[in-house]
Amino acid sequence: MSVVIIGGNERMEDKYRNICKSYGYKAKVFTKESGAIKKKIGSPNLMILFTNTVSHKMVLSASQEAKKNNVPIACCHSSSATALGNLLSERAKAAVGV
Repeated sequence: MSVVIIGGNERMEDKYRNICKSYGYKAKVFTKESGAIKKKIGSPNLMILFTNTVSHKMVLSASQEAKKNNVPIACCHSSSATALGNLLSERAKAAVGV
């Protein structure tokens, strides 16, 4: 399973990857736009947008790419490690049906 994280803090990239790994996801993290993101996204199982720390341009291009590939999008206002953990925990509970 894979997840793409759009936004967040640069210094937290490794922590985001480790949190995703603990929930069984392989993560790609894009904290800032460097080239065409839509070419780098691929087709993940989930896209997470940290809305507080991302540009509108990145949100638009990522959202368009997600819609093309039928990728579910989860928005989170905070870009903290706890917020990411809670979001992935809720997704895991929903998948199990608890």
